[in-house]
Amino acid sequence: MSDLQSPPIYDEKKNDSGSLEKGSGAQDYVVQADERYKFDTHDLDQVQRRLKQRHVQMIAIAGTIGTGLFLGSGSALHGAGPLGALIAYVLVGTVAYASLCAIGEMTSHAPISGTFPHFGARWVDPAFGFALGWNYFYTNAISIPVEITAATILLTFWDANLNHQAGYTALICVLVCAINIFGVRWFGESEFAFSIIKLLLITGLILCGLIIDLGGGPDHDRIGFRYWKNPGAVAGAGLEPNHIGLDRFLGIIGVLVQAAFSFQGMELVAIAASETESPRRNIAKAVRRVFWRILVFYVLGILITGMLVPYNDPSLLGEAVTAAQSPYVIAMTRSGVKVLPHIINACIFTSAFSAGNSFLFSSSRVLYGLALRGQAPRFLTYCTKKGLPLAAVLCTGAFGFLAFMNVSTSATTVFNWLVNLSAVGGFFGWWGMNITYIFFYRGMRAQGFDRKKLVYFSSMQPWLSWWGIFWTTIFILINGYAVFWDFNASDFLTAYINIPLFFALYIGWKLIKRTKMWKPHEMDFVTGIPTLEETELPEVPPRNIWDKIFNIVF
Repeated sequence: MSDLQSPPIYDEKKNDSGSLEKGSGAQDYVVQADERYKFDTHDLDQVQRRLKQRHVQMIAIAGTIGTGLFLGSGSALHGAGPLGALIAYVLVGTVAYASLCAIGEMTSHAPISGTFPHFGARWVDPAFGFALGWNYFYTNAISIPVEITAATILLTFWDANLNHQAGYTALICVLVCAINIFGVRWFGESEFAFSIIKLLLITGLILCGLIIDLGGGPDHDRIGFRYWKNPGAVAGAGLEPNHIGLDRFLGIIGVLVQAAFSFQGMELVAIAASETESPRRNIAKAVRRVFWRILVFYVLGILITGMLVPYNDPSLLGEAVTAAQSPYVIAMTRSGVKVLPHIINACIFTSAFSAGNSFLFSSSRVLYGLALRGQAPRFLTYCTKKGLPLAAVLCTGAFGFLAFMNVSTSATTVFNWLVNLSAVGGFFGWWGMNITYIFFYRGMRAQGFDRKKLVYFSSMQPWLSWWGIFWTTIFILINGYAVFWDFNASDFLTAYINIPLFFALYIGWKLIKRTKMWKPHEMDFVTGIPTLEETELPEVPPRNIWDKIFNIVF
């Protein structure tokens, strides 16, 4: 086995340009046809690197900031109180960071289509990658209509006429699909704009919340930590009213699961690696900044939220999922600020639209990666001349129209059942990333690769991945814990059916294809993986003060 910088084997007759990358005027990869590894010349990556540095960095900074943070923070505050919500967000933040470090390092070695499901097939077991890929595809694909529905509901803040809901749903579905059909450049530009809006919003909310808390609002009421004392720092779940300590512990557990939903999707930058310019350098930069993003936007955000509104405030329990339910809007309205709620609702609307856009992108790319490796129908590998996996995008985009189920009252129950069914799938994604990294780490050591030569590596590995495996396992198991206090078969099924479904996919593919788990010395770290010279463009030094600012921000 060659060292880390060795190029993959290729046929010079088929590649006169000397480059193995698609998208820079080059030919396809021509990789080793080795039946033992199941990676051969059919694994041709047709996508092109059209995402710029600024696209990737803004997606990394604000890609997962959405309705889960803006509106879900109010539900988290109600469920566990200000201290309980803070504990939950800090803990989940460490798990999200561990998962991103794991996939960031693996992607730094192999920035190719298929991302972590392909890594699972390549370094754990082909059946593991199959189960991981289809689980992740389903989870993200069904999340597209969820976000479209959220965006439609946000419009009721201005237009409460339910007869218009179908029209709004159709318009948003078409726009989300159109952005992805136009190509990755359009996706990058739209997410760049949406990310700027989200960053300005969350920064403004934190600053505005701090000003109101310190008495800077029109009513000049200095709140401080008043609500940490009354009604208290930790709320109970209401399941064990006779055992206050246990009830508060259950409240924090409930918010742990909810907080995890707010963090899911951080892996988008790694999924986009095969379509990113200089992927190794840009993803390394993005992963290194994630720690500060979690600390400032999530942890500081939930801290300020807990200072503005008491956890037992009746306004937090509103059924309408609009800006009116945001703790920031509640605090602003009560302090005498009138105009900002409309601006906030508009920004949160763009966040929901952006999330639907991102879920369509990520699920279509995972589906394309599965098809490349023969784990999905072959027609899904079709790409346009500009490198757009059109067949995968169209098939995935069709899921968005499930949002029309919410227009019909009779179909709403079925839609909510599908949403709950997919919820735990995100935890399986994190779980799979960390398990795959442990195998990757063992294989690199066994074959004498030096991880420190990678553009990105974490000195805290493999301990971070063990931490991630432990907590994601806990999240999967406690996802539906409340059902055991008021048991019914429907709730139990929706909370836990993903567990047997995942292992059915794994065992089924393993039996059909007779796959085996790779031993450390059998893992393939070379075939079809482009070298640094093929993926990384020369880094241009800053020429003036504006270039320096650009490099700091992006």
